[in-house]
Amino acid sequence: MLLAHGFLMDHTMFDPQVEALRDRYRVITFDQRGFGDTPVSGPFTYWDSAADALGILDELGIDQAVLGGMSQGGFLSLRAALTAPERVQALVLIDSQAGVEDPANMESYDTLHDVWMSQGPEPVQEAVASIILGEGEWHDWYAKWAALPRESFAHTYRCLMDRDDITDRIGEITCPTLLIHGTADAAIPIEKAEALRDGLRGPTTFVPIEGGSHASNLTHPEPVNQAIVEFLDSLDLG
Repeated sequence: MLLAHGFLMDHTMFDPQVEALRDRYRVITFDQRGFGDTPVSGPFTYWDSAADALGILDELGIDQAVLGGMSQGGFLSLRAALTAPERVQALVLIDSQAGVEDPANMESYDTLHDVWMSQGPEPVQEAVASIILGEGEWHDWYAKWAALPRESFAHTYRCLMDRDDITDRIGEITCPTLLIHGTADAAIPIEKAEALRDGLRGPTTFVPIEGGSHASNLTHPEPVNQAIVEFLDSLDLG
């Protein structure tokens, strides 16, 4: 299974899932463009990120895999399934959707972006963490955000905010899909995940995580891990 992280995260956000799954499945994580150890040099889209994910499979000699992701990791996983359906055995989508950002949030998100670009993340890091991670102590992530080049932030932010709407194409996806979504997700309302569930044509399992944040795999790893294990175990991956 190839897992793709969310915006402002890196591959380590899936450490709880790797730990839970490693004895039963091969779990591959990676840093997307502009995050962790992967640089970004210019504009890109989630279609490019989907190609990156498929390229990782190529590099590792993997013909087929389960693709999974949290938020933007789900965005690229859906696009990979549309690009190369024969290579995607199943999808695991955590706190994600097929559409675009709610226009009502655009102005406030742009304000956060502008402050970050002009002053760095510190003035807005708690507000950003409340959207992505919810309540808690997130100093490790604050340190990572402080080290993120502002040019990288600008490119990744534009990719996020300017992404295309693929809602009208999700009926093309027929592989089994697990949808996991936190009931307290402040970034993507659970109704967006329900709409995704209703639009997919393949067998779909929907698991709400009570009290889960936008990064429910981090804040509520046990029910998320249980859902993933049960889903993978139910698949014929031979």
